[in-house]
Amino acid sequence: MKAMILAAGKGTRVRPITHITPKPMMPILQKPVMEFLLELLRQHGFDQIMVNVSHLAEEIESYFRDGQRFGVQIAYSFEGHIVDGTLVGQAIGSAGGMRRIQDFSPFFDDTFVVLCGDALIDLDLTAAVKWHKSKGAIATIVMKSVPREEVSSYGVVVTDESGRVKAFQEKPNVNEALSTNINTGIYIFEPEILDYIPSGVEYDIGSQLFPKLVEIGAPFYAIPMDFEWVDIGKVPDYWRAIRGVLLGEIKNVRIPGHEVAPGIYTGLNVAVNWDKVDITGPVYIGGMTRIEDGVKIVGPAMISSNCWICSGAMVDNSVIFDWSRLGPGVSLVDKLVFGRYCIDKTGATIDLQAAALDWLITDARHTIPSHTPVEGQAIAELLRTNGTY
Repeated sequence: MKAMILAAGKGTRVRPITHITPKPMMPILQKPVMEFLLELLRQHGFDQIMVNVSHLAEEIESYFRDGQRFGVQIAYSFEGHIVDGTLVGQAIGSAGGMRRIQDFSPFFDDTFVVLCGDALIDLDLTAAVKWHKSKGAIATIVMKSVPREEVSSYGVVVTDESGRVKAFQEKPNVNEALSTNINTGIYIFEPEILDYIPSGVEYDIGSQLFPKLVEIGAPFYAIPMDFEWVDIGKVPDYWRAIRGVLLGEIKNVRIPGHEVAPGIYTGLNVAVNWDKVDITGPVYIGGMTRIEDGVKIVGPAMISSNCWICSGAMVDNSVIFDWSRLGPGVSLVDKLVFGRYCIDKTGATIDLQAAALDWLITDARHTIPSHTPVEGQAIAELLRTNGTY
C-alpha cells in the first residue's frame, strides 16, 4: 500500500535547530522522528512511500535513501530550484506536494495515507483505513481529543453524529471551541482527492483543500481515535517529547543503549568513573561521551554522543546535542544545548558565540580555551544567577 510523508516544511518554530536539521530528522534519543513513522507505516502494510522534501532535502535523502534498510521503498519529490549551484527549497504546500507527485506520474491509484513528518504517533492505521472505507469517504481526518483548556493550540474539527466534517476552527478561544477534537495531521485519501487540487500552484491541505471539500459537500469524514500523538511543532514540544521518552510516558519509543544502573542508559564506550559522579536518572548518555569526575546530572536529561562534560559541571533536566562541551563549573538547568545555541523551555535562544560565551559551552572537537576551572565556575555561576543560561 502507498503513503506519503510531508517533509518539506522549514520548521520555523523549532529554530535554531532547524537551521541545520530538518524537522523530520530531529532526533528522539538518537533516532530521527521520521524513522518512527516509517516503522509505523511498514507495520500496517504501507511499504511504498513518497516523501516531499525542500528545506535541507539532502539531509533527509542521504539518511533514508531508497528505504531498503527500513523495509520499505521510498522516493522523493523535491520542491525548489538551484541558484548558483546550490539547492534552494521552495515548498508548494502540503496539497500542492501531492499534486506535483501525481502530475509527474499517477502514483496515488488506491486508498493512501498522508502523515506529517514531525510527530511521534502510535496509531492503529489499519483500523482507521477500515473506518474510512466503511464511510465511502473521499477524505478522512484522524482526530484526537484534547482537554478543553488546550484547544487554542490546535485546529479544531467539528463533525456531525455520523462523523461527517461540518466546519473547522483554527486555534479557537476555549469558550468558543465547538469541539475538543483536533486535527492531528494524519489523513486518509482516495485518489479522486487529487481532482480537487490545482496543478502548479501552492496549495495547502488544511487551510484550502479541506474547506473546499466542506463547501461542496464531498464525502469528507473525521474519526476520533485514542492513540499516542506527540506533535513536535515548537521547541517546548520537542522538549516534552524527550522527557516523555525518558520518563516512560511514550510507550512506543525505547530508550537505546545499555542500562548501567537503574534509570541510567549509555551508548558505547562512555568514559566515566561512576564512583566519582552524581547521576540521578532517568538519564541517557550517548556513545564516546566523556563525563569528568565531580559532574552532577539530574534527570530527565539526555546527553548525546561525543560530548564532553567537564569537572564540576551540572546538567539538570536538560538536553545536550552531539559534540557539545560543557566547561568546568557550567550549570545547565532546564536548557537545551544545540551547537552554539542555548535554548530554554520556552524557546528563547542565546547565541553563545555572539555573546562571547562559546568557551563555556562549545564544540567538543575544538581546541579548548585556556580559562581555568576557577574562572569558569565564577563566570558560570554569575550567568546562571542572572538567568542568562
